[in-house]
Amino acid sequence: MLAIRIHQFGPPDVLKLEEVPTLQPGPGQLLIRIHAIGVNPVDTYIRGGGYAHPPRLPYTPGMDAAGIVEAIGPGTRTGLKVGDRVYIARSITGTYAEFCLCEPHQAHPLPARISFPQGAGVFVPYATAYRSLFQRARAKSGEWVLVHGASGGVGTAALQLARAAGLRTIGTAGSPEGLDLIRREGAQHTLNHREPGYLDRIREITGYPAGGVDVVLEMLANENLEKSLGLLAMNGRIVIIGSHGPVEITPRQTMSRDSSIIGMSLHNAGPAELADLHAAIHTGLESGALTPVVGREMPLAEAARAHDLIMQPGARGKIVLLP
Repeated sequence: MLAIRIHQFGPPDVLKLEEVPTLQPGPGQLLIRIHAIGVNPVDTYIRGGGYAHPPRLPYTPGMDAAGIVEAIGPGTRTGLKVGDRVYIARSITGTYAEFCLCEPHQAHPLPARISFPQGAGVFVPYATAYRSLFQRARAKSGEWVLVHGASGGVGTAALQLARAAGLRTIGTAGSPEGLDLIRREGAQHTLNHREPGYLDRIREITGYPAGGVDVVLEMLANENLEKSLGLLAMNGRIVIIGSHGPVEITPRQTMSRDSSIIGMSLHNAGPAELADLHAAIHTGLESGALTPVVGREMPLAEAARAHDLIMQPGARGKIVLLP
């Protein structure tokens, strides 16, 4: 079978398409034939060697994918059967490949209304958004949510989840196309974060200073954290999903509003949290409240180019590799 292999940490060109032995499921394992693979920013952090929990070299990257159950190992306890459509939430062997091995808790039913490319955009984006909104920020119906950089995979997932839960949504993007996208995906108010004065519009929308934003999902804390602190309502919360460097803030801004800065890593989610978020995601996918947005489909052989693209500004939906 074909798979992307990484033999040393480094830039995108360390991603090599290779022929490797076909996988066989052992006891307690599922073999998944992959039809689409999700590319996430975290894949690039791991590849570069700067991730807190690096894999052992060599390895096949990837956490997200969608496909069909090809075989089930002996003694495997699962509600799935051969031929079932699934989305993958991590795996034993990595997802940038034609096949992967999974433990039963890593493969989840994919509703018929969701295509394989869409299914490849489920786990990391929706689990990150759900955990940020509801498990970390404890967002409640009627609260104001600001999603910075809302046109990427996590951003569109967050908007869909927030609207389904009855939150009031503000999304930012950096282009007319991005603004159109986030409007379609659930942003009630859309702002171009490249325009001067866009923060004043947020204050107007929420009725600041009497109002303000209750929850901010921060994709780039090193650029936005200080500004976001000044937008918060009383007891407001900022969840840091991503940051590319250090930042200087004014702590006094947190004091006047009893506000909180909350870190979030999907890696830290325990079994109970994962079970909760997968149940919510499956319900949303099945009902139509949640539909992953695919921005670009590329062949598996172009994985290095996909890693370049995903780190560029102006993302619109999920980048998906096709084996």
